[in-house]
Amino acid sequence: MKILYDYQIFQLQQYGGISRYFVELAKNYNDDINIEISLSAKISNNEYLLNNRIKHNRVIPLKYIFKKKYAIENMVNSLFTRYKLTTNSIDLFHPTYYNPYFLDYIGDTPFVLTIYDMIHEKFSNMFSPNDLTSVNKKLLANRASKIIAISESTKKDIISILGIKSSKIDVVYLGNSMLPSIEPIKLKNIPNKYILFVGNRGTYKNFYRFIYAIFPLLQKDASLYLICAGGKTFSEDEKKIFFNLGIDNKVYQLNTDDQTLAQLYKQALIFVFPSLYEGFGIPILEAFACKCPIVCSNTSSLPEVAGDAAVYFDPMDNNSILTAISNVLNSNELRKELVLKGTERLSFFSWEKTSKETKKVYESIL
Repeated sequence: MKILYDYQIFQLQQYGGISRYFVELAKNYNDDINIEISLSAKISNNEYLLNNRIKHNRVIPLKYIFKKKYAIENMVNSLFTRYKLTTNSIDLFHPTYYNPYFLDYIGDTPFVLTIYDMIHEKFSNMFSPNDLTSVNKKLLANRASKIIAISESTKKDIISILGIKSSKIDVVYLGNSMLPSIEPIKLKNIPNKYILFVGNRGTYKNFYRFIYAIFPLLQKDASLYLICAGGKTFSEDEKKIFFNLGIDNKVYQLNTDDQTLAQLYKQALIFVFPSLYEGFGIPILEAFACKCPIVCSNTSSLPEVAGDAAVYFDPMDNNSILTAISNVLNSNELRKELVLKGTERLSFFSWEKTSKETKKVYESIL
């Protein structure tokens, strides 16, 4: 069974959940004699692709391509994809994102589409009118042989929004790549007491409402801080809000690698995930792995993934957010209980399980 993963997401992401997903799948098939993965990203700066061994696949770092590097990257990757699709050298195609370019070359080769969420459809007002993600996703969803949804919540949204039949959609959960070091890493200039926020902060991530909900906690407790891991440096609007609320010296932003992020989870009092919508929510599994108590939104897939190992709030209600976070911050026993439940909950998710269930989807098509 010869499967091709294309280059799309590896040109879009240096880091990110979707590119990690495909690398983890490919890694898990390295020793499977019944499945052979080809990657059409031959030139890339994606860190997961460059730092993991994937059988029969060699990737050239983009930094070594000096002149017109992005044009060369796109040309080489797209030509290799076209070659694989038009020479009948694969049994199945699994595009990594929603660009439908391949429909002109794929012929009778079946393809499976992973749909990660329906954010563009549910929050269309938050995206540019020129954003074609929703249009492309609908086109490919209707043409695909099978669809993989990464949660039951996402599957329900696909059915209700795109009108796809349930029988065409298989739910395959994601896994966790966060492996905290046994030996603690020393992080410089990190406060002893902090709430952790991870990832992008814009639009549906609900960061502004989260800040307005918790600023009284930061004002009241001189030793309590907020650390935002990843998501780029604070914008001028964010800085202005922090200043106006009197917490500009209580909020930090850090760019992190996996090792540093794992340590931030381990040392945090709590991890808060106030998102309005998530297709799955990998940070929940990361927090579980690092034994960090979770307080999160009661929406979309988050209760499905976190189960009874989190304290929930209504992400549209500032008082609900504040109350849930305060309750967990003020109870050592509750935090310990959440850590224990999180460790148990994590056993339901692994990349090994993801790869096995994904292979079943491939086999059902072929």
